[in-house]
Amino acid sequence: MNITPENIEKLRDDEQYYGDFGRQFLSNSDIGKLLNDPTQFRQPQADNINFHKGRYFHQLILEPEKAEETEFIDVSSRNTKAYREQATRGIIMLQKEGQQIRDCVSAMMSKLQFFEGIRQEGNEYEVPAIKEIKGMLWKGKADIVCADKLIDLKTTSNIDDFKWSARKYNYDSQCYIYQELFGKPLVFYTVDKTDMRLGIFTPTEEFVQRGEEKVIRAVNVYKKFFGENAEFDINEYFIEDNL
Repeated sequence: MNITPENIEKLRDDEQYYGDFGRQFLSNSDIGKLLNDPTQFRQPQADNINFHKGRYFHQLILEPEKAEETEFIDVSSRNTKAYREQATRGIIMLQKEGQQIRDCVSAMMSKLQFFEGIRQEGNEYEVPAIKEIKGMLWKGKADIVCADKLIDLKTTSNIDDFKWSARKYNYDSQCYIYQELFGKPLVFYTVDKTDMRLGIFTPTEEFVQRGEEKVIRAVNVYKKFFGENAEFDINEYFIEDNL
C-alpha cells in the first residue's frame, strides 16, 4: 500500500475509514484487542450505546450537519415496549441521553479557553493520516489539527479519575500514534458527563513513552499471529502469566 494523498483522503469518509479500505491499516482501536485478547482482533463488534454517544458528541462540535441525522426516542428506558418496537434497526439514543451530550457540548463551548482552542482560525477538523510506525502502517483521524498541536475531545464519567482511565482506555498509545502521524503534540479536552466539569490534560513524556511501549507490544503480537510470516495460529492462543 502506497501512502498517497489520494489514499489518505479516502479516510475522510467514515465508510472507507471503518470499512475494508481502512482495515488495511492498524489503528489505536486495535491496541486493546491485540494486547488483551488477540482472538477478537478485527472481529465484528456488537453495537454499543457509548459509541453512539461519543460520535454524537464529536459531531455536534466538529460536524454539526451530521449530528442532525441522529435519531432519538423519548422513552424512559430501552426496556419499554415503545423502544423495542422502534429500535428494529439497532440502538437508538434516548432523548435524555442526547440532552446529556448536548449539555456536555454547551459546557465545553461556553468556556472561553476551550472555545478559542477548538474554533481557532486555521484549525482543521477530522483530519486523516497514514504513516509507517514500528514497521507497520497505521491510520488515525485527528479531531482537531491546530497550528501548534492536536486537540482530542473526550467525555468521561469521572474527570477525577481521567489520569487512570487514560491508561485503561489506551489514550497513551493514541497520543503516541497521533503525534507520530501528525508531528505535533496532542492535548485532551475533557468534559465530565455527570457534573460538566472541564479539564485540559497535557501528556507527559512518560505518558507518551508508555504509549510507544504498547504500540511495540501490539506490533509484536500482530506479527506473531497475523503477519505474513506468522509463527502461530490464533486458535492456539492462550493467556500465560505469573501469579
